[in-house]
Amino acid sequence: MNELVLISVSGEDRPGITATIAKLLGDWDVDVLDVGQSVIHNHLSLGILANVQSDAESVFSALRTEAEKLGVQIRLIPISEESYDEWVGLQGASRYILTLLARKVKASHIAKVSEVIAANGLNIDNITRLSGRVPLVDADNTSKACVEFSLRGTPKEGFREQLLAVCSDLDIDIALQEDGIYRRNRRLIAFDMDSTLIRTEVIDELAIEAGVGDQVAEITARAMAGELDFRESLRKRVGLLEGLPESVLVKVAGRLPLTEGVEHLFETLNHLGYKTAILSGGFTYFGDVLKKKLSVDYVYANELEISDGKLTGRVLDPIVDAERKASLLRELAEQQGISLKQTIAVGDGANDLAMLDVAGLGIAFHAKPLVRESAGHSISNLGLDSLLYLMGIRDAEVREMNR
Repeated sequence: MNELVLISVSGEDRPGITATIAKLLGDWDVDVLDVGQSVIHNHLSLGILANVQSDAESVFSALRTEAEKLGVQIRLIPISEESYDEWVGLQGASRYILTLLARKVKASHIAKVSEVIAANGLNIDNITRLSGRVPLVDADNTSKACVEFSLRGTPKEGFREQLLAVCSDLDIDIALQEDGIYRRNRRLIAFDMDSTLIRTEVIDELAIEAGVGDQVAEITARAMAGELDFRESLRKRVGLLEGLPESVLVKVAGRLPLTEGVEHLFETLNHLGYKTAILSGGFTYFGDVLKKKLSVDYVYANELEISDGKLTGRVLDPIVDAERKASLLRELAEQQGISLKQTIAVGDGANDLAMLDVAGLGIAFHAKPLVRESAGHSISNLGLDSLLYLMGIRDAEVREMNR
């Protein structure tokens, strides 16, 4: 008579424990229906859902004897056929990946997130740390930590809003993605430039050089917050730059402050063969500078008209606005022969929302409130390289890649 049993093994980890247990079960021709193992700080947790087809008591006795020799604890938990059938019936249920990002993950973060997950009727199947091992020192303002939750079930209405509230209360970031084949096969990543790849708005920098900084900054802020039409605001701002020497572009380009984590992110993406693009409402001159510096594949931005070594105060058509960004992302995906679900888009302003919406994964990065609330995902507390965690890439894998 068959007996279903969950074999739970725990104790100090060392080579050979799993092999020994598996060999014993193999000698008794036991079927393994499910298996999982994890090691946290040299402590092993091994679970095997087994179908013991004959002489179960002898198998169980041998397991207890072997566990004692190995110096580990073992629990043998009977599983009913009804319980097993119910488990099998859950096959194909919706699955999600929830990524928790913080400078340092605290127990209160996991507690609150787990409470929200449970309140929405979701099961946590697995929790995995993606970030590197943390030294016993206070986290500085560039440290990063990440744990990934594998969830099963269908979230209730309002789940995302509850997660956003947790982010606001605890100063953490949470991303929720449906777990599927496209999540593991992203191929194209498009970035806004100003206040995304760089920590400034280039047009504001040019305006300072032209002595109209306050006027342009006010228009920029209203445009990024969605209070002004982007095309109209761009023409107004560029008009205030009329007469600015072309040499100022070189000066401003030389002091562009890169966002935290940008160089690490692009080194990794380029090494792994991802295609990258800058789709910006800024200017091609500065996009081309970043293209060379970061080895970006494509740059689409606005072209400043220059005559006799000076800006004319006009921007050439076509203007890269919200609709143009979304259209360019579609065109690049088609050009690469990939689905839009295999694309990622990252931006901070209202003129990025259309692009974020059509991408398979749209991320509002250190964004204005309107954008953060409207986008599917947001990163507000860490650097841009934390995007790698949302792609399921571990720090250990990146270190191994760079050896």
